[in-house]
Amino acid sequence: MSFGALSDVKVLDLTQMLSGPFATQMLADQGAQVIKIEPPRGDMIRPAGPFRADDKQKTHGAYFQSVNRNKRGLCLDLKTEAGRDVLLKLVEDADILVENFRAGVMKKLGISYEVLAKINPKLVYGALRGFGDPRTAKSPYVDWPAFDVTAQAMGGMIGITGPKGEPTKIGPGVGDIIPGMMLSFGIVSALHHARRTGEGQFVDVAMMDSVLAVCERIIYQNSISGMVPVPEGNFHPFLCPFGVFPAKDGSITIAATNDLFFKNLAENLGAPELIQDERYANQMARIQNKDTLNARLCEITCQLTKAELTEKIGGLLPYGPVMTMADLPTDPHVKARNMIVDIEQPGSAKPLSVAGVPVKMTKTPGAVKMRSPGKGEHSDEILKEAGYSAAQIDELRTSGALG
Repeated sequence: MSFGALSDVKVLDLTQMLSGPFATQMLADQGAQVIKIEPPRGDMIRPAGPFRADDKQKTHGAYFQSVNRNKRGLCLDLKTEAGRDVLLKLVEDADILVENFRAGVMKKLGISYEVLAKINPKLVYGALRGFGDPRTAKSPYVDWPAFDVTAQAMGGMIGITGPKGEPTKIGPGVGDIIPGMMLSFGIVSALHHARRTGEGQFVDVAMMDSVLAVCERIIYQNSISGMVPVPEGNFHPFLCPFGVFPAKDGSITIAATNDLFFKNLAENLGAPELIQDERYANQMARIQNKDTLNARLCEITCQLTKAELTEKIGGLLPYGPVMTMADLPTDPHVKARNMIVDIEQPGSAKPLSVAGVPVKMTKTPGAVKMRSPGKGEHSDEILKEAGYSAAQIDELRTSGALG
C-alpha cells in the first residue's frame, strides 16, 4: 500500500485518544507507514463507540475508526522488558516516534527520547501533552492531565465563544485536533531537517499553547486597548457585517466587510437604502454602528429561506448557509472534493462514513486506503519485517510481551 508524499516515512505511533492519533493520521493520509502500537488493553477509545445495533463484535468504535485509518496495528506491553526490546528494535530504522503520555512516563519505562536518540540519532520524536514537556520549557501545570475541554478553557477559546456573557465550549474537539495538526506540522518540519542534516530532535507541542495560538486575536486586542475580550455571540467585535444571521428555515453566514461586498449585499437583498445611509457609508462607520446594521440585516434575512438567500447573494460576497449532516452528504462541494468517504466497519454489514482528506496534492495525492487496524492485527507481519522469526514471535506472544 504505497502512495503519497510520505510513502518512504516510517512512523511508530504510541498515541491514544484523539489528539495524537489525529496527528499521526494526518501523516498516514499522505502515505506514511504508520504502525499503531497499542498496550494489551488497547487504545482507550476503542470501546467508546458509537456502535451500530448489528455490531456484536464491538472492536472498532466509530470514534477510534475516525482517527486511526491507514495505520497498521501492533500490540506491545511496554511494561515488559521484552516488549520494550521490540520497540527499541523498531526504532532502529524508524523516522518518527509519536507519543502523548504525561511527562515522564517514557522515562519511567526506560525508553525516553534520550535513550531512543542514542539508537537512532535521526529519529524525530513527537510529544503532545496538555502543557508541554520540560525539555523545552517547564510549565507549572506540567503534571496536570488534560483533555479537549481543558485546552479550550485554558487556551482562551471558551472565554470568547458563545452568547454574550456565556462562555461556551466549541462543538468539535478542537482542543485536541488543533494540537494534533500543530504536531503533524512540527514533525514534518523536523523530518525535513533530519533528512538534510542527519540530526533528529524532540518536537514538543502543548495543547494549551496550540489553542492559544489560534486565539491570536485576543492577544493583540488586549495589547492595543487593554480590553479583555468576551463572548460576542454570532457577530464579530470589529468587523461588520460579519457573522451568523437567521433565515426562514435555519441560519446563514455573511462576511461583507469591505465596501464592494457590502454594496453587493444591500443591492441583492433589496435594501439599497443601506448603501445611502451615512451610518454604513464605509467600513469604519459600519463597525461603529454594527448593532443597528446587524439588527436590520436580521430583519431582512429571516424573511427568506436558505435557498432563496443562496440564490440572491451566493458567490457575490463571502456567504454560506449553515450546514448540518442533513445537508453535507448531498452537498456538491463535499461530493466533488470527496470529503465524506466510506471504510469497512468490522462487525457491521454497512460501511462507516468518515471525513475525507482535506489536503489535496496534484502529484502525490493523499487518500483513505484502509480502515483502522484491529488491536495487534498486523503484529506478526510487522515483526517479520523487522527480522523476527516465527519462533521468536511465538515466544514474545507466550511471554505476554506481544498481544
